[in-house]
Amino acid sequence: MSVTDEANGTQLSFEDPALGHPDDAPLRSITFVVVDLETTGGSSVHDRITEIGAVKVRGGEVIGEFATLVDPQRGIPPHIVRLTGITEAMVYQAPTIDEVLPAFLEFARDAVIVAHNAGFDTGFLRAAATSMGHPWPSRRVLCTVKLARRVLTRDEAPTVKLSALAYLFRVQTRPTHRALDDARATVEVMHRLFERVGNLGVESFRDLLEYLPGVPKATRDKRVLAEHLPSSPGIYMFRGPSDEVLYVGTAVDLRRRVRSYFTGSESRTRIKEMVALATRVDHVECAHRLEAGVRELRLLGAHAPPYNRRSKFPHRGWWICLTEEAFPRLKVSRSASAIALGPFRSRAVAYDVADLIAETCGLRTCRTALKATGRHTCEVGPQGRRLVGGCHGATATPLSALQYSSRAEITAGLLTGRTDAPVRTALDRLMALSDAELFENAARLRDRLDHLVGQLERCQRLAALARISELVAAGPDGNGGWELAVIRHGRLASAGVAARGVPPMPVVAALAAAAETVLPDPGPLHGAPHEEVALIYRWLTTPGVRIVCATSGLSLPMHGGARWTQWRDMVGSAHRTLRETAAHDSPGRRSSPAPVPVPVLSHRGGAADPRTPAPHGTSLDA
Repeated sequence: MSVTDEANGTQLSFEDPALGHPDDAPLRSITFVVVDLETTGGSSVHDRITEIGAVKVRGGEVIGEFATLVDPQRGIPPHIVRLTGITEAMVYQAPTIDEVLPAFLEFARDAVIVAHNAGFDTGFLRAAATSMGHPWPSRRVLCTVKLARRVLTRDEAPTVKLSALAYLFRVQTRPTHRALDDARATVEVMHRLFERVGNLGVESFRDLLEYLPGVPKATRDKRVLAEHLPSSPGIYMFRGPSDEVLYVGTAVDLRRRVRSYFTGSESRTRIKEMVALATRVDHVECAHRLEAGVRELRLLGAHAPPYNRRSKFPHRGWWICLTEEAFPRLKVSRSASAIALGPFRSRAVAYDVADLIAETCGLRTCRTALKATGRHTCEVGPQGRRLVGGCHGATATPLSALQYSSRAEITAGLLTGRTDAPVRTALDRLMALSDAELFENAARLRDRLDHLVGQLERCQRLAALARISELVAAGPDGNGGWELAVIRHGRLASAGVAARGVPPMPVVAALAAAAETVLPDPGPLHGAPHEEVALIYRWLTTPGVRIVCATSGLSLPMHGGARWTQWRDMVGSAHRTLRETAAHDSPGRRSSPAPVPVPVLSHRGGAADPRTPAPHGTSLDA
């Protein structure tokens, strides 16, 4: 959707030069301050500056010079005097660095600092600024030593000393180990090096920084694949020789991000391999980051690119489902039923959580087929206790379907957040194990319960969003405008931007009218991919994002997993304490088990019963 600033009659877009990054400007329009220092020695900690010389250039022309001696307020070693010719008598009445540095920083403001062996010069300047109590400003720096070593071969330049390069390029100003002369010589050397890289497609300062690390020519030549991309947010797809999708990613600036794959800043081996195979780059422009993130997830699910490591299968996962039969049980399935918990990445973890739910709710785990007129009869041990490995629903008295239904109702209530009685039952058992000093058993139960409560909270949180038929939200775009999203049953149905000066509500109405129709499916998330719902939920809960309108409120169940967030925080604290203790133990010692049970802090600040949830409900009502 194209938007216009009606007040000024100008289009607001990501192509606006005012919004561009300074590093993307052509080299000819960038101001460089070439600096050279003379010092009392080579240590920025123990030695001091004796002279500063700097030349400001832009577009190949000198636009200013800065030169001054500096009183180091200490003696100058004889070998330094012989090298530079600067004596103590010369600097006796010179200004100190406290007087000189502010003037130099003003001279070099907003410019790229250039030096031959820049680490030496900027190290002294940074140390001087720190000693004055001022943080060293974040400045762009270019080292002509690194640039020369990258541009020139060893045969052409066995050494890259300033004197050797000045001789090689036949510069007019020869280095003399005096700051201003050396800075002038560095300016000419820098321009000669720029002439060399200009033929290699290096046009901006960003190009220059990306050129400095060694990059194979074949990789560098592929930068043309990014030339057609816009400087706007969206997704990009690298395609291979057979037009297959190799990699999918998102970017705030598509052109800049894709160009970075063909530079030395890319160090991942598998991505370098992908770039070598790539033949073209496709893209889809997006209104903002949320739309880009959602489209990325959808493309990852559609193409499963071989070089993406995460989120390639957003629809996959394992669900714990309550079966629809006379004597319901829990099953682990790839698809969710109407009442389900998930998704879990690991099938084994899903089975472990299902086992804990069945144990606390008394659900049967046997696979016997039972009719509505039948009875559930599983063997029990002495004193009516369940046999080891036996059915969790075993009782001494056979149960009818009606008698058994209460257990299924409790399980359904747990999964939907209508009750947390099973959590309290598990905590009672946890307390009993702790009182009996069976700490290892208690720790295992604590961790299983923590996993259960965490999964309940996540599933119920995403389900709350997926239940809403339509929700329109707006977040600030950072430039006085709004990023807009129309969300239907947990899926992004439409996205747009109302720039600064554009009334947002007409844009909202247009987006809602053109939004995708979403038909919900059965299950907690109504068919929406869980990663997409989670991404949208994170965006909605970002500071500054507000709900414009919704068909119903966004709220979490009162007795859901979110009530136990404080308890889970305490469990996490116990784990961190255990890890820290283990890290300090000697290799041969065995660390003590984690402390259990984990107390929960009450709203009055004191320790409360660990079976007590947070004292307030969790609500995100619109």
